[in-house]
Amino acid sequence: MGLSWQQGPLAPGAIGRFLVPDPLPERLLFAEPLRRRMRVRFGGVWVADSEEVVLLHEPGRYPVAYFPLGDITDGVLQPSERTTQHADLGATTWYTVQAGGQSRSRAAWQHTELAAHASDLKDRVAFAWRAMDAFYEEDERIVGHAADSYHRIDIRQTSRHLIVRHDGRVIADTNRPLALYESGFAPRWYVPRADVDESALTPKPGQTFCPYKGLASYYDIADAHGAAWSYLDAWPEVGRVSGLVSFEPDKIEVYLDGARLRLEPGQSVIPHGADRDLTTDEVVNGRQR
Repeated sequence: MGLSWQQGPLAPGAIGRFLVPDPLPERLLFAEPLRRRMRVRFGGVWVADSEEVVLLHEPGRYPVAYFPLGDITDGVLQPSERTTQHADLGATTWYTVQAGGQSRSRAAWQHTELAAHASDLKDRVAFAWRAMDAFYEEDERIVGHAADSYHRIDIRQTSRHLIVRHDGRVIADTNRPLALYESGFAPRWYVPRADVDESALTPKPGQTFCPYKGLASYYDIADAHGAAWSYLDAWPEVGRVSGLVSFEPDKIEVYLDGARLRLEPGQSVIPHGADRDLTTDEVVNGRQR
């Protein structure tokens, strides 16, 4: 997912490699200007508002937004006694965040003894995503984590023949699937409902959340638990797959042009924590708030 997460080029599980003669360091951190206005809300008030955010990509982690101290509301950051040592960036001081009559400890941090090569983060503070009420780009809420500009989703129409079977029963048969290509993941194939035997799908309680697609609902197919899923109301950016059904090739038989698909590197999704108190309504509508 993106530059440093899942199987991105800076992630521990990268599937590609840099074509250089000497091995690269095990950990490569990448910092860059976000070039978007970003705001943070806590206690019902704005606590940070900046057009000079720096985004840090750290191997195996979501991108983190660092705000200049001058763009953080006075009095919001209260020093604490907590200090830690970052493996690459050195001494780290933690803050309690106070605003709007609310207080949360260990909610922001600053790297205070940065080496010269990491000076991009000097005099900058990051807020713990799940500790804040919400993060915004302009007037739209960003849920899950800071948006990764290297994360991309492409959806392509295809006439390839896709068949899904389980215990000899045909669950889906289509010549018009949509192929969804997402950074860091193997392709996923989405089938129109008209080409699915919906009587085979048993809705499964619970949903998961993707910062780029929205809420996913799941289905059991006989004894194959969670073998199918659908974004019933996918976000506009990926609206073409709204309501379509995709199938797990490690849980059910999926054939593409006669060849059976298997679980490939990158197809298993690493769950990520939702925002603090993030509700279903906020996922669906929160970006317009």
